[in-house]
Parts: sequence; structure tokens; C-alpha cells
Amino acid sequence: MSAGRRLIGIVEGDSNPDVFIPTLIDLYRRGRFPFDRIVKFYTLDQINAAIHDTEAGAVIKRIVRMH
Repeated sequence: MSAGRRLIGIVEGDSNPDVFIPTLIDLYRRGRFPFDRIVKFYTLDQINAAIHDTEAGAVIKRIVRMH
């Protein structure tokens, strides 16, 4: 490879949680990471709404609670 570049494969992320999680919390507190707009919780009986919201682009990460 030219110019000293290299390719690194990453599986399931490559972050240090001791650094990454506090950074995300700080970004959220400063309004720079809209966690509450990215993640949405649904109950099992709302599964169709979860699918609809995903297809509509209203939410990125849906979490269905089974209880």
C-alpha cells in the first residue's frame, strides 16, 4: 500500500468502553448525541409500530421489551 496506509478489519466495534461510554455520555449531556431520538423502546404488542417506525426512518435502534 502506498503512503503508509493500512487496512484494519473490525468486528463488532473496536472501542475501549472505559473511554467510549463516558465520551458518549458527555456528548449526550452537551446535546451532541441524540440518544433519545436514536433509540426507542416498544412493548411486544407494539411490534408492528416498531417495524413501521424503522421503515419510515423514524428510529434507528428499536428495542422490544418482552415483558
